[in-house]
Amino acid sequence: MILATLCYVRDRERGKTLMLHRIRKDKDIHAGKWNGLGGKFEAGETPEDCVIREIEEESGLIIRDPDLKGLLTFPRFKDEEDWYVFVYVVEDFSGELLAESAEGVLEWIDDDAITSLNLWEGDHFFLPWLDQGQFFSGSFIYEGGEYVSHSVVFH
Repeated sequence: MILATLCYVRDRERGKTLMLHRIRKDKDIHAGKWNGLGGKFEAGETPEDCVIREIEEESGLIIRDPDLKGLLTFPRFKDEEDWYVFVYVVEDFSGELLAESAEGVLEWIDDDAITSLNLWEGDHFFLPWLDQGQFFSGSFIYEGGEYVSHSVVFH
């Protein structure tokens, strides 16, 4: 089982969200996709510790008050491992955006253009859930990197 975080850093004043175009790592399951930022837990971390650390490592930004929106599961997503992903939105941040990221290219994307990016197919379902005001628990099934189905419960 893999525990991870996924965070959408939003600049509400400009109507933009920081996205990562995954084009730099060899054998990256996300190669060519656009994602929010985040990553795997380190030993002893809480979800909040993980998301704060990952955002700083990947972008150089210091985030405050990450808002937990939901939990996504991806059964047998890679190498037969189940992924559990804590999904956050953050609007309070400071610092200078890194010029380069080891994982890909960071770019502020207009909020209304995000769904036109090369996203995982399931992202089109859960991105609107970020703004519904209810905590969500969803499961997304992929086989061979292809979307199969999903289910969700709102709390």
